Amino acid sequence: MSSPTTTEPAPPHADESHTTFFRQSGWLVIATGAGGVFMMATQIVANGWMQPAEYSVWFALLRVFLLMSIPTVGLQIIFAQQAAAAVSETQHRQLARMLRASFQTTFLIWLGMASVAFLGQRHWIALLKITNPAALWMTVCIGLAALWSPIVRGTLQGQQNFSGLGWVLIIDGMGRFAAIVVILGLGAQAAGGMSAALIGQGVAVVLGGWFIRRVLVGPREKMDWRPWLGRALPLTLGFGSIQFMSNADVVYVQGVFSKGQTPLYMPAAMIGLALFTFAGPLAAVMFPKVVRSAALTQNTRALRQALTATALICGVAALACTILPGLPVRMIYLRKPEYWSATPLVPWFAWCLLPLILANVLISNLLARERFAVVPWAVLIAAGYGAALGMVKPKLLQMEVMTAFRTVIQTLGTFSLLLLCAAALFTWRDKRQLEARKNRS
Repeated sequence: MSSPTTTEPAPPHADESHTTFFRQSGWLVIATGAGGVFMMATQIVANGWMQPAEYSVWFALLRVFLLMSIPTVGLQIIFAQQAAAAVSETQHRQLARMLRASFQTTFLIWLGMASVAFLGQRHWIALLKITNPAALWMTVCIGLAALWSPIVRGTLQGQQNFSGLGWVLIIDGMGRFAAIVVILGLGAQAAGGMSAALIGQGVAVVLGGWFIRRVLVGPREKMDWRPWLGRALPLTLGFGSIQFMSNADVVYVQGVFSKGQTPLYMPAAMIGLALFTFAGPLAAVMFPKVVRSAALTQNTRALRQALTATALICGVAALACTILPGLPVRMIYLRKPEYWSATPLVPWFAWCLLPLILANVLISNLLARERFAVVPWAVLIAAGYGAALGMVKPKLLQMEVMTAFRTVIQTLGTFSLLLLCAAALFTWRDKRQLEARKNRS
């Protein structure tokens, strides 16, 4: 075993080539795509067997569990950062201590969430129009996996174990699909769908834990928690803002509109979620490379590569959704023509999510470099988005339903564009400051 102060030598090609970046990105895109195929298959099975109102409840509860992961979304990033920057034995021991402490702490957070759900059970059931209380409690249970999943995935991401991370993504979708085929085949509705999600997410977390077992059982090292928390809080707030903006609309629509209206929003929201999920791997590959380049004081072109690829892929996808908006809806909701009326919303979703997806790449880069000045602005914009949805509610209820849904999407697009502008401004400022330091040196 090396001494605590011994560092590993930098790899011979620390400034990684385009080939390496796109090979790793390609595998994650393939893994995400495979997981996405199973998720889409899950959607097809669910909307084919569930009643429309139950499908809306299930789709909204899936977003609720994503919102439940906000307290640890910063942990995914900080573990990605810590694992990527772990170049000494001491840092590896500190990583092991952080992992175990985080699992324990997030379990306590989950107990608090479960208590809130228990005490406000009637309120949540009425708000989300849940007919079977078991659906709520399956969501509460999956909330624990939602809190632990970012920790596991972040560690794999930071270790650049993209193979393991890819398999975790695939198993999540595969397990969910297999479970929902069996459970819904027995006649279950939204509660059965959430049970399937719990199985898929649970198996994926266990698999990810197996991949990082050496760190989990490894020796621990005492560490100063204050600097760690100083990074965890802004990371949580920064990425939590994006998590909130990308999921709040579905829960909002489920709570505001009637059971007969909400099924018309969910198909377009599903296409938007697929677009956002498909673009995620590029930022995921970029983040640890930026962290490691900062730790080793080396240059990296990861931001330029990720931003260019994301803009190209998502731009083409948005254009395709504009030219053939009905194709993805008809493919996913093949046996439910009543959902096809959501087609006019698809182009709006694609273009309004595009700035949010690009902002995610820029903010990932800033936070990887610990440029936290963008965080208060991200939180302010996300809070403004939530406030705007609350203010527009009375007007929405007076509109024709498709017009109201389009207004919700346009509200998301407006604040997503504001977030992109803020992220671009801080990225440009960071670049200027870096160039100025180089010129002075």
